Amino acid sequence: MNVLFLSELFYPHGGGAELATYLYAKLLLKHDVNVKVVTNRFPGEIEKSLHENMEIYRLALFKNATGIKYSLLRRIDMLFSRFMGRMIDWADIVYIARFWYSLIPLAKAHKKPVVLHLHDYIPLCPLAVLYNLPKNEICCNHNNLVCSPKCILTYERSFAKSLKQALPSVLINSLIGNRTRKLVELADAIICVSEAQKRLIDARAPLLGRRSYVIYNPLPEPPSRDVVRNDLGYFGGANVLKGFHVLLRALKCVNEGICIASAKVHATRFNRLSPRLVAFLSRFGIIPYGRLSRDDYCRIYRKIRTVVVPSIWPETWGYVATEAILSKRLVVASRVGGLPEQLSGLEGAFLFEPRNTEQLARHIQYIQGLPNEVKEDLGSRNKETFLDKFSNEKTSQRFLELLIQETQQQ
Repeated sequence: MNVLFLSELFYPHGGGAELATYLYAKLLLKHDVNVKVVTNRFPGEIEKSLHENMEIYRLALFKNATGIKYSLLRRIDMLFSRFMGRMIDWADIVYIARFWYSLIPLAKAHKKPVVLHLHDYIPLCPLAVLYNLPKNEICCNHNNLVCSPKCILTYERSFAKSLKQALPSVLINSLIGNRTRKLVELADAIICVSEAQKRLIDARAPLLGRRSYVIYNPLPEPPSRDVVRNDLGYFGGANVLKGFHVLLRALKCVNEGICIASAKVHATRFNRLSPRLVAFLSRFGIIPYGRLSRDDYCRIYRKIRTVVVPSIWPETWGYVATEAILSKRLVVASRVGGLPEQLSGLEGAFLFEPRNTEQLARHIQYIQGLPNEVKEDLGSRNKETFLDKFSNEKTSQRFLELLIQETQQQ
């Protein structure tokens, strides 16, 4: 079988979705499936490379990794190029990992089945998060052809953007984002990464729900990281949807005496680290970091015993939680989205209601009071139970079965 992967970004670029795409490609290679990847080329990268028998074509599609959601809608030259025609003709099935929706009609014109992977809520929400920030709740608007400009504006302003910077997003997402579902509906099969994500899509877009399937994301192989400290870890930056404000309020409770000891939190993905910000965060026990090399990341991770995931949006699947579990860490996470599916049954995983700072503080208090040997035991049990529930063997088999099913139905 020949499978064409289309993804604007490809590992090591991007985040969890791109990591999952890379892992899926590797899993297919183990089943003797031929894989070709078409993605963007960044400075210093060659146009064509061979990685573990996977052909990767890196093309000059856009200049940087920000604002890529609609970047290929205007690349008509690439869409109807001879190269793309050859790629589609070669493929038995086209797999779209992210936002390359404009190619779905072309693949269908070539009579090739298309499998689309949804790692977020882009067909229902142009911001992909399905969260109404003005109302501070998961979006209940079932009239998903319309997304509130106020919601888009509030979202952009939450990243400290000026009104002038935010207005283009309001315009583009309102005019274009709300219409991408028409392209998504042309896909033959849609993969959701959790039952929670599928339920939200089913309720708001039944047509998509009828052709959607749940396949959990592949598991990475994190390097072995022994724990040398008992600190906390948070990996969402100053993002409101990642619950940074929830963490701040909980730490205020912790450091005011709810907890038996002051919490230290290693927090990553901060875009700007001014002396003023560092001084402010230090009052909450937070040690902030900007962009880290892999070695620095691993070094900091060794100091972390417990990973906190205080998200308020319905995360579809959290690789932060997955990596923590596989690294034998304890996890404290919001009971939202796909996180309960990942963490249910784990003795060393503690769920709290979204935005409930007191519950989060109490969990931190409890964990900090545990003896180190108990924490180590809970971390080991986390990994053991998790691997009983999820495995790459199950994931690859389910993924391959879906691809074969769609090629046979064409």
